[in-house]
Amino acid sequence: MPETTPPVTGRPHYWDEAAAALVERDRILRRIIPQYPDDALAPPGAPFVTLARALIGHQSSVKAADAAWARFTAGCGRNPTPRAVLQLAEHDATLAGLPKRKAEYIVDLATHFAEKKVQPARWADMDDEAVVAELCAIRGIGRWTAEMFLIFNLQRPDVLPLDDSRLLKAISLHYFSGEPVSRFEAREVAQAWAPWRTVATWFLWRSLDPAALQY
Repeated sequence: MPETTPPVTGRPHYWDEAAAALVERDRILRRIIPQYPDDALAPPGAPFVTLARALIGHQSSVKAADAAWARFTAGCGRNPTPRAVLQLAEHDATLAGLPKRKAEYIVDLATHFAEKKVQPARWADMDDEAVVAELCAIRGIGRWTAEMFLIFNLQRPDVLPLDDSRLLKAISLHYFSGEPVSRFEAREVAQAWAPWRTVATWFLWRSLDPAALQY
């Protein structure tokens, strides 16, 4: 499966094929996936919005991240732009109550976009690791945030975010009877999911929370 699948405007074209394959080959996903027959990754938003939301949601529960995003967008608009964020920062350094470090990261992200230091139009034609490398050059963006972008914005089909605590929690719960799991063990479990590891990850996230995760 090529990694250069372009962004899509609706339900990912590979979703149903991937879900069927995962149900067939994985006993845990065989039970989980049919519980959410109409659910899938939502259509992607603007690249800046996806990255800003991922930064705000990092190391937060879905509920806490949604609350922080609601406050943030109340200050700079429902679909925030880099310019709107920079204008908000001029009189509110916390960007409507974000932790200091996260606010700084969002401002730096907005600066990169406003000054065209990044070229989002090129990312659809780059492979996964090239996109990760370019994004990680932006302050505050690590591999986790970059992989959330691959999943939620570029909608790449085979991303395995081993730095994501929710994924490790779901693997622990469903595959190891709640015992802690290492990244190595998680990777071993996920071998059976390729080339649809994004889809498996999404359904495991879904199994932990009644609200669908979105960035």
